[in-house]
Amino acid sequence: MTTSDRNNMPIYDKKKVFSWALYDWGNSAFATTVMAGFFPVFFKQYWSGRSTAVESTFRLGAANSIASLIIVVAAPVLGAIADRGSVKKRLLLLFAFIGILMTGALFFVGQDNWIMASALYVLGLIGFSGGNIFYDALLITVANKKKIDFVSALGFAFGYLGGGLLFAFNVFMTQKPELFGLSGPAEAVRISFISVALWWAVFTLPLIIFVKESKEKREPFQMKTIRNGFKQLLHTFDEIRKLKIVFTFLLGYWLYIDGVDTIVRMAVDYGLAIGFKAEGLVLALLITQFVGFPSAIAFGKIGERLGPKTGIFIAVGIYILITIWAYFMTLEIEFYLLAAGIGLVQGGVQSLSRSLYARIIPRNKSAEFFGFYNMLGKFAAVIGPVFMGWVGIISRDSRTGILSLIVLFVSGALLLSRVNVAEGIRVAHELE
Repeated sequence: MTTSDRNNMPIYDKKKVFSWALYDWGNSAFATTVMAGFFPVFFKQYWSGRSTAVESTFRLGAANSIASLIIVVAAPVLGAIADRGSVKKRLLLLFAFIGILMTGALFFVGQDNWIMASALYVLGLIGFSGGNIFYDALLITVANKKKIDFVSALGFAFGYLGGGLLFAFNVFMTQKPELFGLSGPAEAVRISFISVALWWAVFTLPLIIFVKESKEKREPFQMKTIRNGFKQLLHTFDEIRKLKIVFTFLLGYWLYIDGVDTIVRMAVDYGLAIGFKAEGLVLALLITQFVGFPSAIAFGKIGERLGPKTGIFIAVGIYILITIWAYFMTLEIEFYLLAAGIGLVQGGVQSLSRSLYARIIPRNKSAEFFGFYNMLGKFAAVIGPVFMGWVGIISRDSRTGILSLIVLFVSGALLLSRVNVAEGIRVAHELE
């Protein structure tokens, strides 16, 4: 390591690290309370209450897919901007502001106004996802090479805890609205949207105050920055396309992770469509939230002993069983059991996919290849929600809609079976 490299490495500063991680603590409330929890419930019962179950499912699926597609299209540009050095923090705050403002604005949307609710949700999701691009880019600012794995994991841990705690409080508020002087559960849900906006804003403050970016000298942002972003994307894709094992894995990953993300976003909507009560469904999400973190650690041990590919197969297999079970379930207690099952594999399939990918790519191009991997992850949940809603519309049965996700899981697993990890590692080493 050169003297210059040593000088450019960030000092491990606990205040900066915890300030950075607290942003995940704050914005994860959007993922739990809004995206997975209350928005699907309120959308179906309050904003789209005059529509049929399959129609509201299709509308919610379309909103999720539109937001994901916008992020995918914008990702190369956002990535190019993030690489400019001293604008990551400002752009994170811009997207966070959009997400916070749109989330708080959901409080004011009137009954049956599903179009306005959808528009605000899409913009909020763009703010959430766009902000995360720059949040991830700031990791190298707060962590040196020795601590980067720990700091990254700390961010995930804070996200699980922070998002879960506020969600638990909001669930309690909807169950006991009279304790808070509220007229009923509907007002409690609307107040919950405000609480997420405030929670997100408050826990962004430490990042604003304590996380400073390195003042790297870069060319000023111009239109060519946008062009270069798309050129970089095409160059990376061309390299990946030539590496058959990496390309096959990414295609399989895209399919099965699309199924995973669709279940996360559409599970509550599906439960409502087949007649379960909203209160029980939201409580089930808490089970998933708090089971998910320790299970990811357990799957890490499975990956160490049996290999990440085997661990992913186990997780995808469980997801297929969960989908089949969801098609046949009739009792609300079954939804709780399914929530626990999802929690057991959700973190594991994500963490093992990342570690397998890291094994089969050249180390000297890890940033470039992981940039494409992260963009592909954002592209997940574009097909699944619309596919599920479309099948439900065609068949006029929400149960058939959820069963259609098996296509994504099976296709992804079949492609994964064609990935020769040992050969991928050998080729990656030759290219380093």
